[in-house]
Amino acid sequence: MPPSCCGCLSQYTHHHLVAFLLTFFSYVLLHASRKTFSNVKVSISAQWTPTFTNGSAAAFSPGQTWEGNHLFADKEQATLFLGALDTIFLFSYAVGLYFSGVIGDRVNLRYVLCVGLCGSAAVEFVFGTLTEWLKIYNVYVYCGLWVLNGLLQSAVWPCVVAVMGNWFGKAGRGFVFGLWSACASVGNILGAFLASSVLKYGYEYAFLVTSVVQFAGGVVVFFGLLTSPKEVGLSLEAETGLSPVKTDTDSHRPLMSDEEEDAEVEVEVYDRHYHSIQEPEDPLAEAPLPVTFCQAFCLPGVLPYSLAYACLKLVNYSFFFWLPFYLTNNFGWKEADSDRLSVWYDVGGILGGTIQGLISDLMGKRSPVLALSLVLAMASLVGYSHSPNDQVINAALLTTTGFFIGGPSNMISSAISADLGRQDALRGSQKALATVTGIVDGTGSIGAAAGQYLVSLIESKLGWIQVFYFFIAMTAGSIVFITPLLHKEVREMWRERQALRRQL
Repeated sequence: MPPSCCGCLSQYTHHHLVAFLLTFFSYVLLHASRKTFSNVKVSISAQWTPTFTNGSAAAFSPGQTWEGNHLFADKEQATLFLGALDTIFLFSYAVGLYFSGVIGDRVNLRYVLCVGLCGSAAVEFVFGTLTEWLKIYNVYVYCGLWVLNGLLQSAVWPCVVAVMGNWFGKAGRGFVFGLWSACASVGNILGAFLASSVLKYGYEYAFLVTSVVQFAGGVVVFFGLLTSPKEVGLSLEAETGLSPVKTDTDSHRPLMSDEEEDAEVEVEVYDRHYHSIQEPEDPLAEAPLPVTFCQAFCLPGVLPYSLAYACLKLVNYSFFFWLPFYLTNNFGWKEADSDRLSVWYDVGGILGGTIQGLISDLMGKRSPVLALSLVLAMASLVGYSHSPNDQVINAALLTTTGFFIGGPSNMISSAISADLGRQDALRGSQKALATVTGIVDGTGSIGAAAGQYLVSLIESKLGWIQVFYFFIAMTAGSIVFITPLLHKEVREMWRERQALRRQL
């Protein structure tokens, strides 16, 4: 590991590790439950439409009962509705992100995070398990539940990024956040294995398992997460080193403790009385006001990275939502096999986010690494679109594609969002990180939402090869949006190199 990274990691305490792990596994569990829906699409589609097996069932049960348990006349209609559900979820998720980021900068992050985790788990249980147990098949019920699920899930990502931004400074952020942003990919892998392991009992049990685990995770986070170093008497100095907090004696007390020693109370009262006489308190200096939504949106770099992420998240989430479905329908593989094979895309994303984040730390720049990866992503998409009917070759191509698409996606949504939320233009305000993260991820989700319905429409009309050409065009769009930032950072690198040469 480079010395700079080692020096940065040496500053961290066990509190940093706990914050890292709790936020990491919070999003792992959320993405595992989210991945369940994409992994059981084939089973849901079969349940919602007549099949050859169902056609013989009329001899054993009344025809009207069999017909009443199905929503659509054929698989094509069911596929379009599944695409519409993805779009509904992502649009509501995007809208929720714009609000949840603002709320996260004004309300205790732990409360917002737990409401999102536990509330989403309850909705997913009702959507996938309870409706099947009660034999409730209704388009409006499904749509309403998925809108609510998107709104609740939107509360999680801005909060976990803000907590990570509070605990980890800019030094080594690319590597730390690159490693941490693997949470989504790890969640996808966990969700795929959980779903495939219980799918033989029915898709409703896949929803049951993941929703119960997610709810339990929300309870653990509520009682165990510390949202800021100040809660244990630490603060970030110059975004690298850690030191005890000298001015906030209240922060030394445990988060959940109600006990106070008399001596501590006397010292605290004396200190407050002394400072009230010697130095009048400035509430704005002690607690900087959060930036408004418009102020955060106008920060340098927020708009271009948001638009680039809209194109990139469309591609990334299309793989997320449609990959198992594509593998089963295009190659004829079993649904459980397709679920397991799809995890190689996430393995590539984990490697890509970590390695590219580390390289960006060493360079001191993000956009050059991002641009190069996106160019290679276009080539990998061409290669994967012509993958043969061989699971080993398909897995290798999937890993490569995930490395060059999932890696940049993880960088923008985590490390770059944290950079934007802590830039110099904020002039000392520490209350912008969740808002900026919500804007970037919300804009990305709008692009992803529009794309999911387009994917189902293009596939049904033109076939899967045209879907991949669509992905290539969107990846090129991401490069276009970051080009001004790339030009600026390349010029800065050139100036730094020239200055170094003059010194030598």
